[in-house]
Amino acid sequence: MPRTAPEVHADLVLEPRDVKFDWSRLPLHWIPDEPFATHTINVLHLLLPEGERWFVELFKQALPLIRDEQLREEVLGFIGQESIHAEAHQEVLDHLLAQGLDPRPYVRQIAWLFQRVLGDKPGLSPRRRRENIIERVAFVAAIEHFTAFLGNWALNSPALDRAGADPTMLDLLRWHGAEEVEHRSVAFDLLVHLDPGYFRRVRGMMVSGPLLVHLWVRGVRFLLAADPSLDGRIQPSWKQAWQVAQRGMLPDPVQSVRSGLRYLKRGYHPTQEGSSAQALGYLAGSPAARAAGAH
Repeated sequence: MPRTAPEVHADLVLEPRDVKFDWSRLPLHWIPDEPFATHTINVLHLLLPEGERWFVELFKQALPLIRDEQLREEVLGFIGQESIHAEAHQEVLDHLLAQGLDPRPYVRQIAWLFQRVLGDKPGLSPRRRRENIIERVAFVAAIEHFTAFLGNWALNSPALDRAGADPTMLDLLRWHGAEEVEHRSVAFDLLVHLDPGYFRRVRGMMVSGPLLVHLWVRGVRFLLAADPSLDGRIQPSWKQAWQVAQRGMLPDPVQSVRSGLRYLKRGYHPTQEGSSAQALGYLAGSPAARAAGAH
């Protein structure tokens, strides 16, 4: 079956980079004097370990359905990268626990969502199992659109540097963000390969987009309430999020909405988001990625 994407990635080789980070000196508020911005970004660590493990298991289930050898290799590379992403963010959760912020109650809810609600459904007929896999791939394609958007933002967020954000956390965010931009087309291309129709793609966004916003808002509220240094003094609000975003320390909400709307255009393809050259350029200079490559 021919590739349907407008850009054929003949030279795309997705390389899992076995990065390591030292979190021993990471302060609880790794953006100094910015607990709201810190914890809004920290929601990534709550969502991604379980979410990316779910991506990996789902894409392993999808492998037998792939009839394009190049796409199959890209999916295998995607699986390798997402596996390492999950473990890197898990280490941050362990560090938060050591600092007195217990993320486990929220993480247990996320695990239930991905494992029980969105997980594999045994006992389905082959036809229904195939449909279930493709439907969940559509969810992943929509989520990966936003992770590429966030990755592109992380690569272009000088306000975090000016604010004195912890360099190890910045490297994690930008290494991960660069890999999200690097493999931003894989889930979308897999969806189009399995179902070239438009409406499943739209349905995937209509489910995943609102769910992601809901989980993120709940995650921010949870982290601010669980932070032992705040004693519940900060009550999150959309106004506060807007103000912090205007200072460049969070993605612009308007740009986030526009990004989601771009995904709904019939001629959309993820290569329209971010720059592969910039992503690979960062990965060539990332301290963690360079250290991984040296081993």
